[in-house]
Amino acid sequence: MLIQVIILILGLALLFIGSTLLVEGAASTAIMFAVRPVIIGLTIVSFATSAPELLVSLVAAVKGSGGISIGNILGSNVINIALVLGISSVIRPVVIKKQIIKTEIPYMFFISFIFWLLCLDSKIGRLDGIVLISLLIIFLIYSITTAKDKSNPIVLAKPSNINILKNFFYIVIGIVMLSFGANFVVQEAIIMAEKIGLSQTFIGISIVALGTSLPELATSAVAAAKGESDISVGNVVGSNLFNICLVMGIVGLFNPMTIDKTLHYFQFPFMMFICIVLWLIAYFNQGISKKTGYFFITLFIIYILISYFK
Repeated sequence: MLIQVIILILGLALLFIGSTLLVEGAASTAIMFAVRPVIIGLTIVSFATSAPELLVSLVAAVKGSGGISIGNILGSNVINIALVLGISSVIRPVVIKKQIIKTEIPYMFFISFIFWLLCLDSKIGRLDGIVLISLLIIFLIYSITTAKDKSNPIVLAKPSNINILKNFFYIVIGIVMLSFGANFVVQEAIIMAEKIGLSQTFIGISIVALGTSLPELATSAVAAAKGESDISVGNVVGSNLFNICLVMGIVGLFNPMTIDKTLHYFQFPFMMFICIVLWLIAYFNQGISKKTGYFFITLFIIYILISYFK
């Protein structure tokens, strides 16, 4: 038991250090090339923090643990908004720019809805995988075409090779640390959860989802503390998109699986509900206050409790 605790602490330490390096490298790169920080958060950072979900869901699907695979994605997407943005805004109120409210958040809602529609037949197949990956490609094309920061159209000085290499090094090392850290935490969480006797689907929705969302939590919290709201919000929105389109897309393409019908009664609707709540709060408040952050955290607790009792 002592060894498990040590590994768990090591995993958490790697998550914290890795997220700090990733945020610093990503933010510096955005400034250096006059790219909107939210695009960095939506692409590079969110792809990196979605790596644990991809690995866990794919391995779970291959091993026949479909409950963990789909539960991991549904739980992670709820946790990213309710817990990650909730904690981030409690640390420091998060400002959400109009561009994100008008385009990125609605697209996340649209993708979530399409994902639910594709899953109504209680399976994820190869055609579903093609649809999801195609939607991701559309999103990436949009990100590339809107990457330039209009508020900072001119780079004052040509970035030096040393600074570029330093930022690249920070990003790569950050990604590696996040991957190892999440793996350590998830591994020990699954072992402890199974000893308690929890169901496979609930383990996926809660323990595994929380574990694989730790990179998002660590990264967004550090970004919020540093005043990098764009990276904090972009990381969450982008991670949700990558979780659905990339992770479930790859699972559908290479290892089609069935989905528990009971997930349509609460987990899928709640995922849609939390997306709508974020959209409305962002639209009317242009950000997330500390009070709203506590509200999101409360929604997370409600989600976990209802999932457990169901």
